[in-house]
Amino acid sequence: MLAKFLFTEQFAFSKGDSVVVIGLGRFGGAVAQTLMRLGHDVMGIDRDPEPVDTWADLLTHAVQADSTNTQVLRQLGVADFSHAIVGIGTDLAASLMTVMALVELGIKDIWVKALTNEHGHIAQRIGAHHVVYPEMDMGERVAHLITGRLIDFIEFDDGFGIAKIQAPPLAHNKTLADSDIREKYGVTIVGLKRHNEDFQHATPSTLVLPGDLLIVTGATQLIQKFAAELK
Repeated sequence: MLAKFLFTEQFAFSKGDSVVVIGLGRFGGAVAQTLMRLGHDVMGIDRDPEPVDTWADLLTHAVQADSTNTQVLRQLGVADFSHAIVGIGTDLAASLMTVMALVELGIKDIWVKALTNEHGHIAQRIGAHHVVYPEMDMGERVAHLITGRLIDFIEFDDGFGIAKIQAPPLAHNKTLADSDIREKYGVTIVGLKRHNEDFQHATPSTLVLPGDLLIVTGATQLIQKFAAELK
């Protein structure tokens, strides 16, 4: 669930866009699979035959190739793709050379998986448009989940977050207007999910029952304060 939430939030492309995912390890493979499920055309590229064989029947195309070679990428038609995601693992040189090749091809939206700040900074300097730090981001999210009684959580760069949380006792059997959560805690309830019922967008008249799941937005610290009411 964590991985699904992370990938769909990070890579919010228009439906039907073409995406090339370079590096079909755990990160690249998970991203490629999610993008396929969301209706995108996905070409997966890896220099090793084993992951290519694994993903051959699951992606639109899966190709064994050297992604650091601009001419090879051009022959594969990568220049025609709307987005590129470089998910190469520990080979820093291959990751950065792949970014350079994609820049040379004129790809307008390049995402790079980085394991360190230095990796990310260099990638951006040579032309990457977005940098993802999956291990760092996931570590922060797990910390929030453990300490804040959250079911799922995403924090954005500006300290703003969105979380899924069990409705705390203070909201039980009250409408959102009656519980006055926004005034008391500075967070906004934007949606509610009840067992065996469809998701509903929240309004002041929405009644919250024990066991309901709330979608909460606001400053990260305020979300944590609100979540503490579950303890």
